[in-house]
Parts: sequence; structure tokens; C-alpha cells
Amino acid sequence: MSKFEPLWKWIKENGSDSFKLSFAEIEEIAGLPIDHSFLNYKKELTEYGFCVGKISLKEQTVEFKAV
Repeated sequence: MSKFEPLWKWIKENGSDSFKLSFAEIEEIAGLPIDHSFLNYKKELTEYGFCVGKISLKEQTVEFKAV
């Protein structure tokens, strides 16, 4: 089980095809702080029908898109 699995499940069940989450929202949903390891784990999201789009460090947001 991935440490980000709660986040991946939430994204899959969200019902939107494209949306942004703030780093704070991601941390709350995942139950752990977002760090550089997120970049390694993000490829797991394709198993849930989504991909990670733009990651904005300035805005502290991550865009998610259905594939």
C-alpha cells in the first residue's frame, strides 16, 4: 500500500475531471506532509485514472487531470 493511497482514492472519488488542490489540502487528505517523495509516488495515480498536471511551488498547488 502506498503512503499516498488515501489521496489517490479521494481523487478518484472526487467526481471532477480536472481540479487543483493546495499543498495543505493534500496533506490533510493524505494524512502526511507533502515532500519531494511525492514526485516519485505520483506515477501511481494513473492506476486510479488520473495524472498529476502542473505542480506550482509559487502557488503551492497541484493540478490533477483524468486520463
